[in-house]
Amino acid sequence: MSKPAIENIRHILVVGSGAMGSQIGLVAALAGYRVTVQDISEEMLEAAKFQLASRLKANVAKGKATADDADAALRRLTFTTNLAAAADADFVIEAATERLDIKQQIFTRLGELAPAHAILTTNSSTLGSSKVADASGRPEQVCNMHFFNPALVMKCVEVVRHRQTSDATVEVTLELARRLGKEPVLINQEVPGFVANRLMAAVQKEALALHAAGVATLADIDATAKSALGHPMGPFELMDMVGLDVIDFIAQATHAQTGEEADRPHPAITELVVRGRLGRKTGHGWYRYAQ
Repeated sequence: MSKPAIENIRHILVVGSGAMGSQIGLVAALAGYRVTVQDISEEMLEAAKFQLASRLKANVAKGKATADDADAALRRLTFTTNLAAAADADFVIEAATERLDIKQQIFTRLGELAPAHAILTTNSSTLGSSKVADASGRPEQVCNMHFFNPALVMKCVEVVRHRQTSDATVEVTLELARRLGKEPVLINQEVPGFVANRLMAAVQKEALALHAAGVATLADIDATAKSALGHPMGPFELMDMVGLDVIDFIAQATHAQTGEEADRPHPAITELVVRGRLGRKTGHGWYRYAQ
């Protein structure tokens, strides 16, 4: 099996056309790579095409991109329902539903279809790549490449290796992230939540405790995080931006892995999710937002 090399990466396959997958695809296309976005749903692919074209149009209008660059990026993007597109992919980023059984099925097929040199990564924020590596038949060429939402804006990419991930796979994945304009960080051990989500969870847990105890209001806790600690957003503002349903899901997945009482989803967040108050996307989370 040939050794992975950054020079071999010309065609990137993104599996999954949701908000994360489609934006990751556009990031790669803007960086000059030929990109295929695959999904089982034609409807999802059509929605992704429309959303990406709209984003590029808005960026051109704001002077963030030229019309020529936007057109070139769109020409590099193709969309398909056929996973056989992996047959000439040099690098794969799986961004499908956060269900282990689905991811294992995908990695089994990717292992069968992708060229021997291809690196296979998962964008999962909760599942370590060791859980899908063996299914691929090439565990040394598998790792997490975790982008943050919105992928077009956020700079951090967590590259998480498992015990069998080769150094070459890590080096190529880190360098690809840099060439995509990102700032990768290497995580050498799989731990639930990786680094960013664990740090975020710790701050959120303390913020929730302070608020529940009546120590300070939501607004004042957020203001303190920004003015005293230099955070761009306060913890409650951040939860609303990420989505309280996403925060709740991450906690569920972490607790499922650790079994620790401290990792259970916070009841205040779960209650808001049940009430449909998911944050900015619904117009109401911890705060209300104009729609």
